[in-house]
Amino acid sequence: MIEQEKIASIEEKKQLLAALPKAYEPQAVEGKWYRFWEEGGYFKPRPNPQRPPFVISMPPPNVTGVLHVGHALTATIEDIMIRYHRMRGDETLWVPGEDHAGIATQAVVERELAKEGTDRHRLGRAAFLERVWQWVGQYKKRIQNQHRRLGVSCDWSRQRFTLDEGLSRAVREVFVRLYEEGLIYRGERIINWCPRCMSAISDLEVEHEDTPGKLTYVRYPLKPEAGSNAGTTEYISVATTRPETILGDTAVAVNPRDERYRALVGRTAILPVIGREIPIIADEAVEMGFGTGAVKVTPFHDPTDFEIGQRHGLPRVQVIGFDGKMTPEAGPYAGLDRFEARKKLVEQLQQEGLIVKIEDYTVPLGHCQRCNTVIEPLVSKQWFVHMKPLATPALNAVKYGQIRILPERFTKIYCDWLENIHDWTISRQLWWGHRIPVWYCDDCGETIASREDVTRCPHCESERLHQDEDVLDTWFSSWLWPFSTLGWPDDTPDLRRYYPTSVMETGYDIIFFWVARMVMAGIHFMGTIPFRVIYLHGLVRDAKGEKMSKSKNNVVDPIEVMDQYGTDALRFTLATSSTPGNDMKLVPERIVGNRNFANKIWNASRFVLTATAEIEDGVPPLEALRPRTLADRWIVSRISQLISDVTQLIEEFQFGEAGRRIHEFFWTEYCDWYLEIAKVQLQGDAKARKTTAAILRAVLDTSLRLLHPFMPFVTEEVWQHLYRFSEPEPERWPAPALIVAPWPQAVPAAKDEEAEEDFALLQELITRIRDARNQLGVEPARRIQVLLAAGPKLALLSEQAPLIEFLARTETPRFYERLEPKPQGAMGLLAGPVEIYLPLAGMFDVEKELARLDKEIARTEQEITRFQARLANEEFVKRAKPEVVERERERLSEQEERLAKLRERRAALSS
Repeated sequence: MIEQEKIASIEEKKQLLAALPKAYEPQAVEGKWYRFWEEGGYFKPRPNPQRPPFVISMPPPNVTGVLHVGHALTATIEDIMIRYHRMRGDETLWVPGEDHAGIATQAVVERELAKEGTDRHRLGRAAFLERVWQWVGQYKKRIQNQHRRLGVSCDWSRQRFTLDEGLSRAVREVFVRLYEEGLIYRGERIINWCPRCMSAISDLEVEHEDTPGKLTYVRYPLKPEAGSNAGTTEYISVATTRPETILGDTAVAVNPRDERYRALVGRTAILPVIGREIPIIADEAVEMGFGTGAVKVTPFHDPTDFEIGQRHGLPRVQVIGFDGKMTPEAGPYAGLDRFEARKKLVEQLQQEGLIVKIEDYTVPLGHCQRCNTVIEPLVSKQWFVHMKPLATPALNAVKYGQIRILPERFTKIYCDWLENIHDWTISRQLWWGHRIPVWYCDDCGETIASREDVTRCPHCESERLHQDEDVLDTWFSSWLWPFSTLGWPDDTPDLRRYYPTSVMETGYDIIFFWVARMVMAGIHFMGTIPFRVIYLHGLVRDAKGEKMSKSKNNVVDPIEVMDQYGTDALRFTLATSSTPGNDMKLVPERIVGNRNFANKIWNASRFVLTATAEIEDGVPPLEALRPRTLADRWIVSRISQLISDVTQLIEEFQFGEAGRRIHEFFWTEYCDWYLEIAKVQLQGDAKARKTTAAILRAVLDTSLRLLHPFMPFVTEEVWQHLYRFSEPEPERWPAPALIVAPWPQAVPAAKDEEAEEDFALLQELITRIRDARNQLGVEPARRIQVLLAAGPKLALLSEQAPLIEFLARTETPRFYERLEPKPQGAMGLLAGPVEIYLPLAGMFDVEKELARLDKEIARTEQEITRFQARLANEEFVKRAKPEVVERERERLSEQEERLAKLRERRAALSS
């Protein structure tokens, strides 16, 4: 624990303040404060029966490697919510954990085995699983430590893994219940098969990519009718993007409303190459506008054809195997790779004159999400969940407002998917994962789904049983996450207190994989929704807006960023660069800028502590402040308004805008204006010094509290220094640490519209003078004359003369109600109703400046003439590279713009 020791004297305080680093050093403080928070138990929920708890279940990262910048965004947004609600006094719980990730983890470990020259089959199932558990142990620990680096304030004592014993019990309970309810079944259906992973995958795990392909038109000979003219062959033409599946056709189908083919329905076609006779049938599923209007029907290899085949009782012929190679049913093409078979079959069809034509065609080709292999639709015996009965309550929960989706545009996407949901293929031909809790009796064939391992058949008493070899889809365990992590199926205190959770925050790309399924599971097994709000963030892209990938060499490693710039800089960049539901660009310059912001917080705080070291009045609450000057009234009004704005924005999940508002206030209003004004006020009498010190500390304290959810490390470090040096008695502190300090409350009485309006005029006036100094090139140290015709603001601005003089670097301003006639040889400016006159003679030697400007104008005119001549040369424009010509045009434009400004300034000096 970090001791909050008492400081003995002002002299000791000054010595300690002088020893503080001149710049913020994140590496020196981040680990220290994280250990302090974790060891102090600050991440655990603090009971508050007066308010409902605030609970988040962390989307569990896959144990396939290290965290990426997308995980950092998730962690940042969720930690903002958790820290905010903790400071609000809510009983706050954030449950962390990791996902075993099924097929993804198995694939990673298999790649490691391949490097060693072996594979899982040589190892055997038990040894392979042991290797996977070794991997998991290593990467679980790494992921947890990376989350600590990111500052996540989750309750590590409740850490969960989707293959934990408790979660495994939940998975078995759910499987058996759904099986007993008739919602889980095993059957032969067409599924998505990955020949690389050698497993079934769900529709959601197939990524469709528009791929250049071919649409091949093939003629199928018709079997001659009895009595037809001998020697005359009739044909029916079909169009296909997958010629290799012709070998598995068991019919040709047309639409019953298609007049072109009505006379052919019921006749027989001859399958090319194979010679099999197949019927011509009529089915409404056929699109008359596609290809020729007649389609080949391959029930084993196409989802639509599978359904047509079921309706018409067609046989199913498998010509592509589970390894992606042609089967013996493919005749002369048996053993060939499916794509090689396609090529050779088309060549043979062309030789036989059966190709009508081949057109370029864009194919929405399905790829395995994990390994990018082209998936193969195949008929297979798999386990499925019947989803319609589960989807309807989940649909109604959103439609009738029990669950709110942010941004709202995703509500329609969610509802559309649930309204058109398909059954879920849950079995996977893997070794890693939750093994399907089903046993088969080798003697009587009984199928037993059981919560416990089965050693004896309940039907025939046989002990000869074997468990299903397959495992469950990884999402089958993670769809239970909000309640299985709280102890379900047991009736635990955590489950009673913390379910339903409050917010599910995750990426919009898994709204179907995970979010919708969690809603279904929560309602079905818990009887109520699993969370009240679904907050969806976008993807993190590179500075150009491109998706990050290793192949593009544009992946940003969050650990490297934190090592270089500090965690707070990364978190604040992620938070303030994003808006709900939209992809964000991670721009390196913003990270650098937010590193500078952390340093600004540090330096401003060092100034406040040092400048007020001798004033021992502690850190007063905002409501206790008694502002005396216009600047005092203004900053107190502004911080109170900021509290209201930020609180409302966070409640509305507008975290980026909340962070941006705090940044603008702290950097511009507090640092650039009030801290500078305080330097003047701290030179005043004792009462002025005391008031200014109180406001400096109170506003700094409030700013740190508002910033803490976004930038936890620098704010905790500074806050501890603020109270250590301002409230030397630790028992007087509002909390032992900023992480549990009360969230600021707005002070309605502090709102002062008059002060804000008057100070805005003062800011505008000072800014106008500063801009004029810059424009005219006045040396920073030179004090200039200023005449102000203030009209109705005369009294106000006269009172602020010391600030104008200090902040605008002027001589003592001269005030007038009005100035008639207008001063000659002076630059005239306006700030609201106030006329500002800056005598030019007092700023520099006008004659010398005019002479200098004349030289600059002449030089610039020469440059313009040179560029114009070059661009007028037709040979140059014709032969030079286009980018060279364009660069010359840009340089000409720059010089023309420069000349205009020089002439404008000369005219102003001559008037």
